[in-house]
Amino acid sequence: MDIERLTLPQIKRLLEARGEPPEELLAAMAGDGRPGVRRLLDSIYRKRNRRLRQREHLNTLYSFEDELHARGITMVAGVDEAGRGPLAGPVVAAAVILPPRAPLWGLDDSKKVPPARREILALEIKKMALDWSVGISTVQEIQLLNIHHASMLAMRRAVRGLSLMPQYLLVDGRHMLDMPVDQQPLVGGDAVSASIAAASILAKVTRDHLMQAFHQIYPQYGFDSHKGYPTPSHLEALARWGPCPIHRSGFQPVKKLLDCHAPGATNGDSFDD
Repeated sequence: MDIERLTLPQIKRLLEARGEPPEELLAAMAGDGRPGVRRLLDSIYRKRNRRLRQREHLNTLYSFEDELHARGITMVAGVDEAGRGPLAGPVVAAAVILPPRAPLWGLDDSKKVPPARREILALEIKKMALDWSVGISTVQEIQLLNIHHASMLAMRRAVRGLSLMPQYLLVDGRHMLDMPVDQQPLVGGDAVSASIAAASILAKVTRDHLMQAFHQIYPQYGFDSHKGYPTPSHLEALARWGPCPIHRSGFQPVKKLLDCHAPGATNGDSFDD
């Protein structure tokens, strides 16, 4: 194939028209000495290598699901939560039943996926999943039950919200859910199970959206950026404004601020107005 007479925009259009570039075209580009063509070829190979790594990682992520499917267990729900560590906001869980080998490119533990990609993946998961559901435990429930039990409650709610009856649960963490369903807890499950990774994405994206909504009510805390986690900017705002209704009163340093300014306390100044 002779491409030396083609301009770089013409080569780009040719590549777009072909979909996956044929080896003949790539070989012709490799023999073309123009820097722009070589950069374009390097970009193609980088994308290929990235897709290959994603495919290999996806194969690894489906190992637990593949084993269960081989035993005839097809309705496998992955369950995970987001929001155990923040000082503010609810804890959100999700349950996801994926079809065998759903091609969710870039699927991974939600903490490893950039925010923009998480949003795209969340839409793809909802589209490809056989079923999915989200469960929430409120700040009041966190304070009443403690964060561990509130997280387990949110996960049970997510499972109960499924329209399809799961035959098996893959649950992120060390603990099984108090539910009459066969299940397996997996420590770091969002890094080793596709179903749990998908649940972690939905839980994280849902919680981020909730915290962005809370930012509209309490803009002084910056919930849209840190999502309630104890970042320096959040701690500074907390010290200045004091806790708001969605702060978790049992978590340090929220509890410390409340204790310092409780009736009868003598140390410290009042919260800034």
